[in-house]
Amino acid sequence: MDLGLAVAPEVVPELRRTLRACLGVPCADVQLCVTELVGNVIRHIGEGAPVKVRVSRSDGRIRVEVRDPDPRALPVLRHARADDETGRGLALLDAVALRWGVEQGEAGKTVWCELAGDEPAGT
Repeated sequence: MDLGLAVAPEVVPELRRTLRACLGVPCADVQLCVTELVGNVIRHIGEGAPVKVRVSRSDGRIRVEVRDPDPRALPVLRHARADDETGRGLALLDAVALRWGVEQGEAGKTVWCELAGDEPAGT
C-alpha cells in the first residue's frame, strides 16, 4: 500500500480502516504504529504537511514507512513521567516493533518500523 496525503487528525481513522482493508487481517499493532508516526508529523510539522505512507510485507515482516518533508524534526524516544500528557507514542511503537529507525534526506525523512508479519498483527 502506498498513499500520499496531507495529514490532519480527521484522516487518521480512515487511514486505519484502509490499512486493515489492505492487509486483510486485524492489524492493531500496524495501525498503532502508523497512527503514532502520522500523529508525530501533525504534532511536530503541522496539519496539512504532505506525507507518503507505505506499508509492505516481505520475509515474514510488515514494514511501515512514513515520509515527510522536514529533515530536521527527528523522532526521539523519551521516557515519559507518570504525569506527562504526551511522550509515550514512540515508546509504544518501540514496544511492538521489532525495530525502527529514521532515514534522512535533503528533502525530508522517512521514519520506519518493522513488525512481525507471520501471524495477523495485533491479534
